[in-house]
Amino acid sequence: MASSMEVADIAVVALYFVLVLGIGFFAMWKANHSSVSGYFLAGRTMNWVVIGASLFVSNIGSEHFIGLAGSGAASGFAVGAWEFNALLLLQLLGWVFIPVYIHCGVYTMPEYLSKRFGGKRLKVYFAGLSLLLYIFTKLSVDLYAGALFIQESLGWNLYLSIILLIAMTALLTVTGGLVAVIYTDTIQAILMISGALSLTAISLIKVGGLDGVREKYMEAVPNVTAILARYNYSFEYTNSCRIHPKPNSLKLLRGPLDEDIPWPGFLLGQTPASIWYWCADQVIVQRVLAAKNIAHAKGSTLMAGILKILPMFIIVIPGMISRILFADELACIGPEHCMAVCNSQAGCSNIAYPRLVMSVMPVGLRGLMMAVMIAALMSDLDSIFNSASTIFTLDIYKLVRKCASSRELVVCGPGVCDHHGRHQHCLDASYH
Repeated sequence: MASSMEVADIAVVALYFVLVLGIGFFAMWKANHSSVSGYFLAGRTMNWVVIGASLFVSNIGSEHFIGLAGSGAASGFAVGAWEFNALLLLQLLGWVFIPVYIHCGVYTMPEYLSKRFGGKRLKVYFAGLSLLLYIFTKLSVDLYAGALFIQESLGWNLYLSIILLIAMTALLTVTGGLVAVIYTDTIQAILMISGALSLTAISLIKVGGLDGVREKYMEAVPNVTAILARYNYSFEYTNSCRIHPKPNSLKLLRGPLDEDIPWPGFLLGQTPASIWYWCADQVIVQRVLAAKNIAHAKGSTLMAGILKILPMFIIVIPGMISRILFADELACIGPEHCMAVCNSQAGCSNIAYPRLVMSVMPVGLRGLMMAVMIAALMSDLDSIFNSASTIFTLDIYKLVRKCASSRELVVCGPGVCDHHGRHQHCLDASYH
């Protein structure tokens, strides 16, 4: 059975909140709110280290710790190929796309489309579509994954916890702009990597290292007889093959006929979609546009690409280890069993990471991992909040109120008209 959070763990989580708030308020004090560039692009003064860290944690949200670990528990190494693919696509962003965006002098992707193809309809359409996607795909998934971890570890009221997290993240994002987002992301990246590496090391020791993972994962099958007796189920279990790991679970690239991740579908189907995410999504591009110059922009994508190697070792493999240690729970044998374990008929692989955290981590480090999950959730939320506000202010609101007063634009976002109502371009000379 999983352990519960103790006083030391709660203290670590509280210390995390104090640290993040302190960094956030310092960034708010340092931020320049007087121009578009100062608020939405951090004055284009960021170096490659903080941008690279922000890129990493903006991508690795709470849904990765739930979804990637769950996929690792259910099907093995293959899901890690998505992370390695990102290493190359990030360099496509830094060496091909970002120089074009900077030369065009854009702040948002809808603005780039408008300059590239002309007209305003495409700009408004893409801006509205981006906002809808952020709300119904990114925010919803992040909040569900964060809520699942809180439920597994703390037993707190889910809705109240999520509301508090959203409120604190929104406070830092709205008042501090991209400067606050990037600085807090950097602290969260350090915390996330150190905590997740600690969990990986401890869990690897328990199963005998990587060799133990490869050997024991293929034997991680639930004890059907014991489960039926324990829960007193009335149904007759017959589909025993479904609970065994697939024979190719230890392969990174699967055959062309694999039902989960066939390599033609991965390379030809997933890669184009990932090019949009890594090279044209506002959340990612906006951070790189905040770089001091082209060299720092390219350096940030190199750093983020190297960091993208880590999820295989700090998320996917711990998910597989969780399957080894808790096969009777994660590889549930039927809808009734799944409902009893995790209150979901579809399966219980999503609880792989939180169950491992609460079971193998000692007191204090459980609080650190709770802070890691909160950091993952907050880093995703602040990135989405900041990017969505940028798109709304510059691509939608500005079209409606072309020369709004300074006070009005500050409420909506930073001012983009001078006191005579003329459009201001806040491009640094180094970008021309």
